[in-house]
Amino acid sequence: MEQFRNIGIIGRLGSSQALETIRRLKRFLLDRHLHVILEESIAEVLPGHGLQVSSRKQLGEVCDLVIVVGGDGSMLGAARALARYRVPVLGINRGSLGFLTDIRPDELEVKVAEVLEGQYSVESRFLLEAQVRRKLEPIGQGDALNDVVLHPGKSTRMIEFELYIDGHFVCSQKADGLIVATPTGSTAYALSAGGPIMHPKLDAIVIVPMYPHTLSSRPIVVDGNSELKVVVSPNMQIYPQVSCDGQNHFTCSPGDIITIRKKPQKLQLIHPLDHSYYEICRTKLGWGSRLGAGD
Repeated sequence: MEQFRNIGIIGRLGSSQALETIRRLKRFLLDRHLHVILEESIAEVLPGHGLQVSSRKQLGEVCDLVIVVGGDGSMLGAARALARYRVPVLGINRGSLGFLTDIRPDELEVKVAEVLEGQYSVESRFLLEAQVRRKLEPIGQGDALNDVVLHPGKSTRMIEFELYIDGHFVCSQKADGLIVATPTGSTAYALSAGGPIMHPKLDAIVIVPMYPHTLSSRPIVVDGNSELKVVVSPNMQIYPQVSCDGQNHFTCSPGDIITIRKKPQKLQLIHPLDHSYYEICRTKLGWGSRLGAGD
């Protein structure tokens, strides 16, 4: 018996390959007599589809499963919108990396069929929520599955800030910025900046300074329930930006306070049973295979 009946589809726009994969997926699901619901932006580029159309919010409310066709960027956007509804999400990779969207297009029918028949595992991935306050008044907020990043925007000047963890002063720092990442985001921007790879099951947050103006400054891993506070120096002459997953941005002023903590709702990420996190790392990051594998 199939466990999912109402299935939403979210896809990557501007990609002919992604659209073709969405068409294949739609036909496959309809052939199994399932109720398919298209996200609004996808429905606009699939004329004559004849299917129900919903916003992402509505998908979260009515779907048993949402399938994302695209790259990790598509999954990040879907995760931020759907995590609060606890609807499970499955990814079909039509991007470049595929840490989160792990089904290849050529195995679409086989792997999706396995999931529909109950052959899958579920991972809970936590998100971060960030809030910027100015003179105690909130002026911006956002969620992130990968990372919250403080950066100088278009300026080439360094940022000066103070870091507090759970109310304890940690350090003051001059740097190009600061990355606060989840285990999911540890293989993204934080990795490029020299941070560690963290297994997705870890309940931890990594803090990675970007090109700090001191040789002793290093990434630090803290408990996932920690509350981080970053105070932008009031003496700065530039207006740095805060980015959530590199997709949502808001501008800070000197003296603003950025608070970052774990979001209560988690993303329910579905994988086929043969999914291996280490195989994904090995493939996507170019790690070596077994000795003698080519013999």
